[in-house]
Formats: sequence, structure tokens, C-alpha cells
Amino acid sequence: MSGIYIHIPYCKQKCTYCNFHFSTNTKNVEEMISAMLIEIENKKNYLKKNEIHTIYFGGGTPSFIESKKLNELLEKIKSLYKIIENAEITIELNPDDITETKLKELKSIGFNRLSIGVQSFFEEDLKFMNRSHSGKEAIDSIKLSQKSGFKNITIDLIYGLPNLSNTNWKKNLTKINALGIEHFSAYALTVEPKTKLDYLIKSKKINAISDDKIVEQFKILQEKTSNMGFVQYEISNFCKSENYSKHNSSYWKRKNYIGIGPSAHSFNGNQRQWNIKSNSKYIEKIKKKEKYFEIENISEIEKYNEYILTSLRTIWGVNHDYIKSNFDEKINLNFKNSVKKWLDTKNVINKNGHYNLTNKGMIIADSISSDLFFVQDS
Repeated sequence: MSGIYIHIPYCKQKCTYCNFHFSTNTKNVEEMISAMLIEIENKKNYLKKNEIHTIYFGGGTPSFIESKKLNELLEKIKSLYKIIENAEITIELNPDDITETKLKELKSIGFNRLSIGVQSFFEEDLKFMNRSHSGKEAIDSIKLSQKSGFKNITIDLIYGLPNLSNTNWKKNLTKINALGIEHFSAYALTVEPKTKLDYLIKSKKINAISDDKIVEQFKILQEKTSNMGFVQYEISNFCKSENYSKHNSSYWKRKNYIGIGPSAHSFNGNQRQWNIKSNSKYIEKIKKKEKYFEIENISEIEKYNEYILTSLRTIWGVNHDYIKSNFDEKINLNFKNSVKKWLDTKNVINKNGHYNLTNKGMIIADSISSDLFFVQDS
């Protein structure tokens, strides 16, 4: 199972919490698409002709790109790669980009899954995040997408906002259920360097995000979604009826994938490759046929640590038999010794050789993962 990620690094807005490139310059976008078409060709043998099961258009805001440009990228992929029938083909959209015409175009091109960046259904939260849509537009965009025949829809929500009350957080989650959404992602607000949020906190115009509040709202998230019939199949991802995101699941299961565009990563099991971050340098180097990426060979220890990091976050957990079969005795012994204290403290549970985080353990997932890592003696 292999996937392709198309990273379109432009956004028509500047949210408080992120620093994506803002661009409405048609020439810049056209140059970027042209460069990405070349990269798609360059990577046609990267996965050794593996079948492609998922294609994901993210970024930025790929939905503000003209549909004919999106179609060019998809058609190029289809001409060079073996795409399975009924492959999951996703595009990220802002609610205010969603129109009946846009949805018809996306469907005719071949997109069959939408990821809508709702973030919140409350006006005060959206204004704080500097989002360009309203709560009503968010609701209307979901209903219109459903009416247009899109059955596979996911949305994003953010919690831990300075003024988001527990009551409103519960209402956000209830709204998902009322709208018939069967998959969503929920992320805690994080402070990224050189963002407006970073500036506001450093200049003391708003208070720093409270860890206690984030933990409290994470617990509400777990309890509320469980009562509504959602399964938390990854720390930040929830679904009903095993409606998992195939694309994201392939990352967590360490399947091979190709990344196209500035800062995009690719992985073939033994090597990781990542593209230059700068939009202008990416375009320039591809035009000049110069190297625009770096390559790293992945050691056995790195493979193990990455397996722990990704697998522990999911409902499938860490498989001890997999560790015994794929890594040497030192690594196997390290895992057995390290995991014991987390079992004793009820942060991890062992289900027939599969080690999973408990609800309590999910709160400190990063600490547990890093403790289970194998560190080579210097």
C-alpha cells in the first residue's frame, strides 16, 4: 500500500497559529504547478512501480487553486503510476472555498474524499484564529458537500484555545455528530515560532496556552466521542464504522509514500528524502535540473524508534512479534525492559502481545515513546 502526497504550499489567508506562504499571484502558482509536474515525473520509479492506494492534496490551501490545475497534477500521476481502482483521493478545503460548482469540478476530476478545515463552529474562536469563514459557513459547507454526493468527509477541530470554554468544546463535538460526520481530527493548539500567536504570547497580549486546559479538553474529547460511538484510532483521529483515513493510516503503519512539492517528504522503507523548503528555490532548482532534495539512509535503530513513535499512537499499537522478527536481541530486550514501568503505572496495556496506550497514557504519549526508544551507547 503506497501513497502520494501533493504539498501545495500556498494559502489565501494567514491564520494566527501557522505560517504558510500567502499567495494569490497566478504566475507564482503556475510556476509551482509546472515544477511539481516535473517532480512527479522525476519520482516515477521511486516506489518501484508499487500500486498507489491513496493520493492526498494538502498544504496550504489547495482548494483555492483552479480545478484545471489540480486536474493537471492528477492526470500526470495517473499517466505515470499504477493507481488502484477506488483509490482514496483527498483534497483539503476551506469552508468558504466550497461552492456547488467547485464540488462538481472536484468530483469530476476524481476526488472522492474531502478534508474541511472547520477548526471551530464558534465565531469568537474563528476570529481569534484569523479564519476567513464563519461558523454558519462551516455548517453550510459540510451540508453542501454531502448534498453534492461526497460521502467520505473529514473535518478538523482545534481545542486548547485561550477563550474556548469546556461547554463550547462539548458543543463543537456534538455538532459533528448532528451533521453526520463519520471522521474528524482534533488537535491541541500549539505555538509555532514566528507566528502571530507566538508574537501575541511573547508580547503578553494573550496568556500562554495552559497545559492543564489542554489536558482537560483532551479528556472531554475522549469521553464525548466514546459516548457518540467514535473510535479513537489514533491520538488525534476519530471515526465511526472503521472509516479510517487510509492515507494517514499508511504513514502510521510506515508504508511507502512519495511527497511532491516544497518541504515534502518521501519514504521507501530504507531511505527518507525531503525537498527544499523555499518555494522559489524549489522552482528554480527544478527548472535548472539541480538537486532539490536531501536523502538519508535509515538505520535499524532509527527504524525501530520510528516504529515505536508511530505505532504506539494508534489503535493497532506496538506488536512485540514484529519487534522480535525485525530487530536484533538488544533492541528486543530494550523494549521489554523499558515498557514494564509503563505497564505497571497503567499508561500502557498489553493485549496479546500488542502494546497500546491507555487513555491516561495518551496524555503523555511523547514521553512514553521517547522512553521506549533504543539509544546507542556512545
